[in-house]
Amino acid sequence: MSVDSIREYCLSFPLAAENMQWGDDLCFKIAGKIFAIVGLDDARLCLKCTPETFAELIEREDIHPAPYVGRYKWVMLDRLDAVRWDELRELIRQSYEMVAAKAPKKKAGKKLAARSRSRKKLARG
Repeated sequence: MSVDSIREYCLSFPLAAENMQWGDDLCFKIAGKIFAIVGLDDARLCLKCTPETFAELIEREDIHPAPYVGRYKWVMLDRLDAVRWDELRELIRQSYEMVAAKAPKKKAGKKLAARSRSRKKLARG
């Protein structure tokens, strides 16, 4: 798996956006809230987990609590291949869903409404 495949997958979620932060970190967000971070210079990945998944993952090699946010159940994978691609996709999906559930509804709702209006205009032609 590569940074490009992770980027493509993260951007496939509704209302997902990306931006560069903190130097070479590619952040994926929903309604302004981060759900995944990929370090472009060191190919590390951070994402949010359930408490159960967090406890399981930090027992594995090359996975540990993420700096600064580990107490909020974020993990850091030191290598993109620390888990299988199918498992990584599921972890990213869960992170997206947890963050989206707590994202500001007004901001997400406005973006969704704007996207819907733009699609209707395109359909009318």
